[in-house]
Amino acid sequence: MFHPRRTLRALLLPLVAGLALVALPAPSAQAASTLTNGGFESDGAGVAGPTGWSEYGDTGASYTESGGHSGSYRLSQYASSAYKVETYQYLSGLTNGNHTLTAWVRSSGGQNSAYISLKNCGSSEQRTDLPVSTSSWVRIVTSINVTNNQCTISINSDANAGNWINVDDLTFASGSTGLSVKGADISSLAKSEALGGVYKTSSGTAGDAVTILKNAGMNYARLKVWVNPADGYNNKTRVLAMAKRIKAAGMKLLVDFHYSDKWADPGAQSKPAAWSGHSYSQLKTDVYNHTYDVLNALKSQGTTADMVQVGNEINGGMLWSEGSTDNWSQLAGLINSGYSAVKAVSSGTQVALHLANAGDDSTVRWWFDNAKTYGINYDVIGLSYYGYWHGSLAAAQTTLDDVASRYSKPVFIAETAYPFTLAQDDSLENQIDTTGELVTGYPATSAGQLAWMNAVANIVEAVPNGRGLGVFYWEATWTAVAGNGWDPTDSTSGNGWENQALFGYDDKALPAMAWFSHR
Repeated sequence: MFHPRRTLRALLLPLVAGLALVALPAPSAQAASTLTNGGFESDGAGVAGPTGWSEYGDTGASYTESGGHSGSYRLSQYASSAYKVETYQYLSGLTNGNHTLTAWVRSSGGQNSAYISLKNCGSSEQRTDLPVSTSSWVRIVTSINVTNNQCTISINSDANAGNWINVDDLTFASGSTGLSVKGADISSLAKSEALGGVYKTSSGTAGDAVTILKNAGMNYARLKVWVNPADGYNNKTRVLAMAKRIKAAGMKLLVDFHYSDKWADPGAQSKPAAWSGHSYSQLKTDVYNHTYDVLNALKSQGTTADMVQVGNEINGGMLWSEGSTDNWSQLAGLINSGYSAVKAVSSGTQVALHLANAGDDSTVRWWFDNAKTYGINYDVIGLSYYGYWHGSLAAAQTTLDDVASRYSKPVFIAETAYPFTLAQDDSLENQIDTTGELVTGYPATSAGQLAWMNAVANIVEAVPNGRGLGVFYWEATWTAVAGNGWDPTDSTSGNGWENQALFGYDDKALPAMAWFSHR
């Protein structure tokens, strides 16, 4: 059973509730320099004050019980009425420097807040929210710089009646975590602005969307490149212009080659019209020349790409049919042609290969095992992860951890997003527009959108050995502007995505931009 009740709950509640009168938030006199009883195995079930841990607040709501992540027991925080409780452990005699707390957690969601934190360590408190996960355990981390030889490890709930969390297998060790990539795809921006799109700060002052995003903490922008798109946007010329703005704002640049005149994804990898009759051998040359041309032009204007995707969501390959996964040797040749062009322009530019569906470890593993077999060159693995399509946070974590370890490569979420409303702002039905499509525990509100982004950032941050690079939000600026629809051949097409932008229907920056300030 996953619901954290225990057999003797009714008998124990009066007893443990009384402890609230004597529980004090003072450090234990037996403070140690190492974490004690991080797996809650020392006491068995029904213990309100586990060995090594102290409690504060509604102490009856914090207790050990059966059903651990790896061992027999876990810590749970739960009560049938609203509660606030902290379970904490004070460490002293620490060596100064970076330390990381790791925990396996589950949560019902619905709390005002539920998080693990490191505080009183001599630098600013660091917190990590618990993701909503009612059955599968998820691993999260929190990192801090200890400067005063001490630190308090804290598990907190400010919860409504019936909310619960499970926490287990905590470790505290030297080392640091954080995300180097806190990015967004803003490929829609140039066309939006040309058609009258307006962007405002959260307080309502009109401004440059790139600047507003940068000021929120965004440090990396992603731009797609189409070969000869019908509307003239997202081509070489437009990418060059936007790259200047991105680099002027102090951000890094990811260039996402679709090798098509329109959208490329797992269901569509159509060749550009200009390459339509070309042989496989000629397509290799086309890929090289196009990739080199765009990237060399960027370099020449002083805006060298920092990362490049050779292909977009290439689960089934690219440049169909020649580059399909039905012919791995040819797909390898095409990808390696793109890789060679990237490195010929700038050896320091990282090459990413990008698949959809981070929740499907077996498919991602199949793909990259073949990439290894056929000698495909790359530096980084990028995965799309939309929780309403691609499975649970736990499933995505499994994939991220597995591929980072299996291929010894850094990983990042190349695309994710979440709605802040189910309403639409143009005539086209939104892609996600019913409550049944949402991820359980994450409402279509501005707070739900932020919570989702923090959860995704947290599982990427937790990838072992520092291999979790970060996250790109998909199409932060794609608000509903007439003429800037999904179809480049149809100026009357609607958007379908405006409820997942990072600017609201009043054009103001949304609270979800706070995720850019993640560690």
